[in-house]
Amino acid sequence: MNTKIKMSMTLVVFTISIFALGQHEWPILKKYEQEYLKEVKMPVGGIGTGTISLTGLGGFQDWEIMNRPAKGFNPGPEGRLKRSPFFSIYVEDQKGNKTVKLLEGPLQPESFEGQEGSTYPNHGLPRFSSVSFATAYPFGQVFLKDNNLPVKVTVGAYNPLIPGNPKDSGIPMAIITYEVKNTSSEALNISVNGNLENFIGYDGFKGKSQKNRNEYRDQDDVKGIYFTSDGVDKNIQQWGTMALVSLTEGEISHRTSWIPAFWGNSILDFWDDFSADGILDNRENSEDTPLASLVVKKTIEPGDTQTFKFLLTWHFPNRKAWGSFTDEIDITVGNYYANHYQDAWDVVKKELPRLDQLEDQTLEFVRTFLSSDIPDIVKEASLFNLSNLRTQLAFRIKSGHLLGYEGNFRHTGSGYGSCTHVWNYEHTIPFLFGELAKTMRYVEFNYATNEEGLMSFRVGLPLEENGQAWKIAAADGQMGTIIKVYREWQLSGDDEMLRKLWPKIKQALSFAWITGGWDADQDGVMEGSQHNTMDVEYFGPNPQMGFMYLGALKAGEQMALFLGEKKFAKKCVTLYQNGSKWLDENLFNGEYYEQDVRPPMTIDNIAPGLRWGSGSSDLSSPDYQLGKGVLIDQLIGNVLAHTSGLGYLGDKENSRKTHEAILKYNYRENLVNHANFMRSYALGDEAGILMAGYPGERPQKPFPYFSEVMTGFEYTAIIGMLYDGLIDEGLRSIENIRDRYDGLKRNPFNEAEYGNHYARAMAAWGTLIAYTGFQYSAKSKSMSFNPRNGKYFWSNGYQYGSVEILGDNSKKSVKLSVNNGRLALSSFELNSFGKIRFKKGKEITKGETLEFEVY
Repeated sequence: MNTKIKMSMTLVVFTISIFALGQHEWPILKKYEQEYLKEVKMPVGGIGTGTISLTGLGGFQDWEIMNRPAKGFNPGPEGRLKRSPFFSIYVEDQKGNKTVKLLEGPLQPESFEGQEGSTYPNHGLPRFSSVSFATAYPFGQVFLKDNNLPVKVTVGAYNPLIPGNPKDSGIPMAIITYEVKNTSSEALNISVNGNLENFIGYDGFKGKSQKNRNEYRDQDDVKGIYFTSDGVDKNIQQWGTMALVSLTEGEISHRTSWIPAFWGNSILDFWDDFSADGILDNRENSEDTPLASLVVKKTIEPGDTQTFKFLLTWHFPNRKAWGSFTDEIDITVGNYYANHYQDAWDVVKKELPRLDQLEDQTLEFVRTFLSSDIPDIVKEASLFNLSNLRTQLAFRIKSGHLLGYEGNFRHTGSGYGSCTHVWNYEHTIPFLFGELAKTMRYVEFNYATNEEGLMSFRVGLPLEENGQAWKIAAADGQMGTIIKVYREWQLSGDDEMLRKLWPKIKQALSFAWITGGWDADQDGVMEGSQHNTMDVEYFGPNPQMGFMYLGALKAGEQMALFLGEKKFAKKCVTLYQNGSKWLDENLFNGEYYEQDVRPPMTIDNIAPGLRWGSGSSDLSSPDYQLGKGVLIDQLIGNVLAHTSGLGYLGDKENSRKTHEAILKYNYRENLVNHANFMRSYALGDEAGILMAGYPGERPQKPFPYFSEVMTGFEYTAIIGMLYDGLIDEGLRSIENIRDRYDGLKRNPFNEAEYGNHYARAMAAWGTLIAYTGFQYSAKSKSMSFNPRNGKYFWSNGYQYGSVEILGDNSKKSVKLSVNNGRLALSSFELNSFGKIRFKKGKEITKGETLEFEVY
């Protein structure tokens, strides 16, 4: 094999529009208009900090910044006033004509009705007549126009998002901009105003605001409102601080309070004051929740565009420990971000000098991603579901460990404990934020696993005291974590992590072999009571647990060999070979893998900790089994193995046939005639893939979710399809998912399952990995891609960049670029085409491109 290699320094050039204050033009992946704006709510905030949401109309709702989900929470008086946070604009021309409008688009018709009229926040205030929304997450833009106004306004909001940099992607702030273009032939006086109630102490569900206080500050050329409280208990999780500052030169005015909210007097007083001259006078008020305003006024010349930029920050350090499925207990575990900031004003001081840099780095990521020759539907699914990581779904406690719920209910987390059998499905964190993925593995093996190897599939808090409190193991969850710790080791090259965790990894794998356990006869096949992500126990061999177990055995062998434990490695490989052969010969029915139901007869045959008890009490004929059904995620073990570099775990042709069977028996072009007996995440004329199809015999009571459609499971099947070459079929199924989350019926940034922003939906990133064939090992310093011509984004959790592949069936030229950090490389492979080795190895640093040819 011949190779030609060249290292060069390259500059990536993008077309950028620079506005008056130096803001870059933000990229756009997708636009929403008219009725498709109805459900759009884009989370804006950092990893582990909570978020607010930019709506499709340009407003801000869902103030989820106090350590708790708060769907629908908009601070302000309840009832007919609906005085919630808003921004407004004052426009004055040279003739003295003055107009004030809310910086939002017109209400959707369904917002018109309620027992006292419209229930929408600030429903009575004048709005722009035309609106559209555009996004390439984490950037959201709302375009406002009005034929009766001589301005066009673009509302922008984002929070930094930089692969490989969880700290800078975890800042508690929202950067909000209003770009105002003067479309007239004369100069205009423009004021942009932000209004926010001091709701410290009340998170939308619990707590009470008491003696809250707003303070105007003008420090080091930073002007804004500091929100604090003199009465809220400083030990509760609703206590903290907020800040709203202006980053724009101009005439600043403010209010630290409005007049008391009685009838419509307070909003009337504000409107009259602002409408008079675009400047606000302060007011006195002793309310516990004083409302503050910040105004910037300036003149905009004809045809010119000026940017009004605001920074909203928050700091709520007292996160409490979760106690059960939805409740927290009064033990503070803290927030990691609070280690770096004293309060919300400190966030402003520390991050203000870096805002341009953070924006540049975020833009570089998004533009590199969007410039790839990856289907737009894969980009959309991967990028939009990344937003889940920044909601109250996930958080970093003071120690820095990342934990998460399964999803978010309206006011509480849903399914606490970083549930292993749910989080097994997400591929986003390891490939974008490897350090965070490693903290999750430390939680699972250091804190959730006991000396016998039983891993509590829900970890308790605090970790030291309650990590193993759940005391129930999930077969798929536990085996999946073993594959994932292997993946994290490969991606990071962190031998110290592996050595520290290995004793518990070994115990967790050996736990399958205990008396009454999953594989008590140690033949490489799980037969025992297998609690799993369907919230029931499967009895007898089945593909879902079977392939996950095979993946754990294969990963265990590789880790044991590296650590010199040849005896354990030999046992793993022997069990793997036996089990793989057995599943193909005994569970594959010619079309797909099915379950061999083997009742345990009595509970005495089940080892302690292996049964949650959610199934039937008659174990001689257990309910809630898969049986001969076509399970959507039966090859989840294969999927994890693929993305971890372990390859196929069974017969490759059987895998393809299985995915063809899933399409044949589970795929529905529409659900009009489909009877679903549980939750509905797809309805009517929508297309989707059912959790299970039954072409033949069906248990009288199958596992409970068999008739549902859920995106995380769909993505898992799609990833397998893409690896098996069913490209068109996989892409069509992604389109079906995203068509359901279209802004009209559902929020494009909220693929739900057991709660909003469900963790399993972050499986979507795996579709990108499967489509490109990307694989990287920091241990072998190897990288691989599919040989398809084009330019493709890649990220290994620590570095990211792009690869450009061009050529024909005899030769390919490759340009490999790195956008951050330092990438070590000893070999590069184009799958099923060719592989080259760099004799002395290569190190590619930020801004460099390695060019070579593969024959």
